[in-house]
Amino acid sequence: MSESKGILFLCVANSARSQMAEGLARLRFGSSRSIQSAGSTPSSVNPYAVEVMRELGIELAGQHSKSVETIDPASVATVITLCAEEVCPVFLGHVERLHWPIADPASHDPSLSRAQMLARFREARDELRSRIETL
Repeated sequence: MSESKGILFLCVANSARSQMAEGLARLRFGSSRSIQSAGSTPSSVNPYAVEVMRELGIELAGQHSKSVETIDPASVATVITLCAEEVCPVFLGHVERLHWPIADPASHDPSLSRAQMLARFREARDELRSRIETL
C-alpha cells in the first residue's frame, strides 16, 4: 500500500461499514495518511455504528455521509470496498483496489432486537478492526 496518499473506504450508504472503517483507520494510522470514506448513495451515519465505536473510544458523531463523487482522486492511493451482497460503488482513478466483502450490519427487520442489532454492528466492527490491523 502506498504511504504517500490516503485510503478511501467505500460502501453504498456510507452509514456503517465505511464510517467504522474510517474511524478505526484514523486510530491506527493517525495523521500519517489521509483516511476518507464515501458511498454511492450516502445517507446518514447509523446510530448503532456510533454506539459500537464509542465502546472502543472512537467518536463517529462528528462524521457525516459523503458521496464518492466528492472525493478528489489525487488524494487516494488505496480504495477498499466493503460491500457484500450489494453492488459496490466505483471509484475512477489509478489506485490500488482491495475488496473486503463484509455484510451490512444495518437492517430494517423489525423483529431484530436492539441487542441483536448491536451484535451485528460489533461483528462488522471487529472484522474491520482485524483487517485494518493487518494493512
